[in-house]
Amino acid sequence: MKIRPDIIKTYQVLHTWTGICAGLLLFIGFFAGSLTMFRGAIDQWATPPSYQLPQVHSSQYDILIQKVLTDYPKAAGSISLHFSEAHSPITWYESGNGRGISLGDQVYHATLDEQGELVAELRHVNELSMLVDYLHRTAGIVGEIGHDQAGVYVLGVASFLYFIALISGVIFLLPTLTKSFFALRNNKSKARFWLDTHNLIGVSSLPFHIIISFTVFVFAFHDLIYGGVAQIYGDKPLFKSKARSEAVYKVENLPKLVELQDVINKYAPEYVITQIDFSGLSESGPNAAIKIKSTEKLMRGPVTDFLYMQPYTFEISTSSVRGGDQGVWSDLVSSFFGLHFGSFGGDFGRWVYFFMGLLGAVLFYSGNLLWLEKRRNKQVPEQAKSSNVLASLTVGISIGCIAGIASSFAATKWIGLFNVNINIVYLYLYYCVFFVILAMSFMSGAARTAIAGMRFIAVLCFSIPLTSILATIFPIDPIWAAYNVTTISVEVAACVFGSAFVIMSQKVMKRAYSSEANSVWHISKGKSAIARLSKTPINEL
Repeated sequence: MKIRPDIIKTYQVLHTWTGICAGLLLFIGFFAGSLTMFRGAIDQWATPPSYQLPQVHSSQYDILIQKVLTDYPKAAGSISLHFSEAHSPITWYESGNGRGISLGDQVYHATLDEQGELVAELRHVNELSMLVDYLHRTAGIVGEIGHDQAGVYVLGVASFLYFIALISGVIFLLPTLTKSFFALRNNKSKARFWLDTHNLIGVSSLPFHIIISFTVFVFAFHDLIYGGVAQIYGDKPLFKSKARSEAVYKVENLPKLVELQDVINKYAPEYVITQIDFSGLSESGPNAAIKIKSTEKLMRGPVTDFLYMQPYTFEISTSSVRGGDQGVWSDLVSSFFGLHFGSFGGDFGRWVYFFMGLLGAVLFYSGNLLWLEKRRNKQVPEQAKSSNVLASLTVGISIGCIAGIASSFAATKWIGLFNVNINIVYLYLYYCVFFVILAMSFMSGAARTAIAGMRFIAVLCFSIPLTSILATIFPIDPIWAAYNVTTISVEVAACVFGSAFVIMSQKVMKRAYSSEANSVWHISKGKSAIARLSKTPINEL
């Protein structure tokens, strides 16, 4: 396919600068986003097993509900039923509401003992998975604009630039696409290898990236979009609204749980009920939000499909189930959620989105490397200030983000030894590690920081399973070991990440000490502290 050279040049420049402007923020969003595919596993791993109380038999839920509502009337405002063996049967918030990242949320867990008596214990909520999700949605940018976080809007703008970069990249790549698409020419130069890798990832995952860029933009600016569409609809509501009732209900009259489950099973026979959230049970507008899961259907929530029901009359007001009467706009919006969160295809779909997210982070990182390599001046030993700044930003932000998250994971089981709020520690730890590594990249150079940072991440990753081993050999309260398949899988994944960063650090070190002196990745033979750390074998750290 032939395209005029001036057109190709224009789209290449457009692709370069939109990618550079958005890439570093999107690196954080994609890396953290890949981890959110397993939020449930992270929550289970980060929560001490002693927090979860024993499950009850399905026939005991009604008794447990009534005992809770009698002894704790506040629970009638919002109470959750869980049907997983790994979770307490009933929980409700004593403080907070579970929306967004919160540092002081407290939750009651309740069950029945062997004598059928109520057992309720108050616990702090571990927000590790919420921290990861917060970074995914905001790139760690603090502050608020209106009722939403400022970082959400910044990533919305970045996603728009990202969409332009995708389209312009495909256009200027078209003339050579068939010849170089599957070529990974490692035998020529590092720049050629990274270019081939960048093109292969970008083109092969193009539909995924278009979906993500579009949905992020919609999520960020949905209020403005609704406002614009409302001008067309006039007084007609975009979304179905629930009719108000004057009746006031009493929790003593709450129907049996099995009756409610029968209605749900008939409505969505191919789904399994995972959680029921009751709210306003003693008010005029009671509601039951039911989370239902299927491995065969396209689900439209982060993890599950959902439906809303009046818990006394069993009237279903809305649902995300395909064919459910939720209206055109609600169906469209919930489809955006399903496409963005990858909540379809079961565990296979979740793993696909996980790897696509990691490859997306590599896409942005490799794009910056290509920019630096293309602008390297081989005639001078000292590169332009812009090249050094971008190299430091690329390494500082990407390595800083990963190290900050790894630090939070590595510290999770040890924080319990101290009488502190674990969620506050998570935030301080992430931002301290992030900014220290970012500062180091400017002070000591991108190459040294990349090597030392990768070694540091590897040590953090390996410390996660090491903690479990120590907890098994030397039991110390409140440190605990991985105790089931889900928690063990998190620690196996940490080992895989650690091994990957060991290998990458060795490759970066080899290049740094053997590359041309006019490269921003070159390290001279000076013996600074970071240089010595970078050359130290991993087994001596």
